[in-house]
Amino acid sequence: MSDPEPAWRAPSPRLLTMRRVQVGVCGVGVAVALFALLVSATVTGAVVAAAAALVAVLVAQIFVARRVRAWGYAEREDDLFVKRGVLFSRLSVIPYGRMQFVDITAGPVERLFGLATVRMHTAAAASDARIPGLESGEAARVRDRLTELGEAQAAGL
Repeated sequence: MSDPEPAWRAPSPRLLTMRRVQVGVCGVGVAVALFALLVSATVTGAVVAAAAALVAVLVAQIFVARRVRAWGYAEREDDLFVKRGVLFSRLSVIPYGRMQFVDITAGPVERLFGLATVRMHTAAAASDARIPGLESGEAARVRDRLTELGEAQAAGL
């Protein structure tokens, strides 16, 4: 008998906002820099280059939305599923008993948006399981739950 379909959870909608702001700020910076560099040679060229950079930012927003929507996680009885990826989708299965420790990271931009990333560390050197874009309270809940389940699995309960 197979396990029922897991209940997938998505990152906070604020993750999409944060990523869009990051791409927008970088893109506008590139557009301004291109304009400033090229304006002395030709104004028309500078305007065209800056406009092209801004169009690239708008196109990038579509890809950002798809990437954020591709993230998800599901807590099951014995393991955690983490999925991600658009072009190459990836599904990681992390048994609770294999987790060595779980931590929460939040850089300055994530903190500005009230978000954090939960990272799961296992004995496997290649393990890079993480769940980005969780609200701080949800990140703490996930960390505590994974730690509790990991300890129970390790103890053989």
